[in-house]
Amino acid sequence: MYDSAGQVVETKETVRVENSSKAETGYKMVGYYAGWASYSGYNVSDIDASKLTHINYAFANISDDRKIAVGDTATDYENFKQLQMLKEKHPHVKTLISVGGWTWSRNFSDVALTEAARETFAESVRQFILKYGFDGVDLDWEYPVSGGHPDNKNRPGDKRNYTLLIKKIRETLDNQSEIDGKEYLLTIAAGASKGHAANMELAELQRYVNYIQLMTYDIHGEWDAVTGLNAPLYQNADSSWSVRDGVETYINSGVPSEKLVMGLPFYGRAFHEVDNLNNGLNQSFSGGTSLTFAKIDTEFVDRNGFLRHWKEDAEVPILYNGSTFISYDDEESIGKKTDYIKFAELGGAMMWELSQDPGEVLLNKIYIDLNQE
Repeated sequence: MYDSAGQVVETKETVRVENSSKAETGYKMVGYYAGWASYSGYNVSDIDASKLTHINYAFANISDDRKIAVGDTATDYENFKQLQMLKEKHPHVKTLISVGGWTWSRNFSDVALTEAARETFAESVRQFILKYGFDGVDLDWEYPVSGGHPDNKNRPGDKRNYTLLIKKIRETLDNQSEIDGKEYLLTIAAGASKGHAANMELAELQRYVNYIQLMTYDIHGEWDAVTGLNAPLYQNADSSWSVRDGVETYINSGVPSEKLVMGLPFYGRAFHEVDNLNNGLNQSFSGGTSLTFAKIDTEFVDRNGFLRHWKEDAEVPILYNGSTFISYDDEESIGKKTDYIKFAELGGAMMWELSQDPGEVLLNKIYIDLNQE
């Protein structure tokens, strides 16, 4: 808790946070399934749940009456049923409904603003996960206080209110646990920058969640003035921030390392009309887009004029053909990141998102790396 001077003070309050996943004594393997993936032919039934401990379904929305709401009625109901069937085959897997994301975080600030609003939302979450068979909820508020989608509502008070919202949901889920004897998970996804960390009361907030999924990607993208690396493990001359910087910022802000689940991208970023210097890195460009790992791996790696280069200092690959620059992760860079997860004693790996690696090239690498001694 915080006193009037903003200092952390001790509290004797007991909060239930642990779960009983099959991999509880090992690393968490958290895969996001994007509901819209079914439109492109990647269905819930295609998920290899044997390599996952948790599946986050993205996304539920927040209605104007401050309740969690089904995001896409055309696909979500059937997908929820398929998740239940998947769990019957793989009973060790826990499923969470992820709320918000980039597009649907607009109402988070309103939901967190007052005690009444927090109670309304928390109760709606309880009812939602019971109705659709989820094991918990994942909050993906992008972002408290500032940033995110242009339509977002942001308030300075979001920093404190987010803690209060999470605490209320934790209490509500624990009350349900007292009724049915089941443990319910509460997690958040969080931005990896220093600014994102500063806009949350991490030292207190972490007490109420099972773990925090750190979105250690999108460090550079088409919103920047020059080309950059999507998820450099370490800083280099072309990147002033890195995956390690994000992890260390959260640990230094009071989050135990075992409660941090590090995000690994199953996609890369392409930049077009790039000046032919430095293999395309740190150059001006005109327009950009994201590409799935599957597309990058099958169409661009040492194909169609693209050459792969390894950035030794950042521990990631890049592709360049003299005009288009692509930053991405492959098996080699993923191996460096799983090594770091073990070295830093983190809680595991989170993958965004499963449909972008249907051949399970990266998923298999992560699973093998984190399940070997």
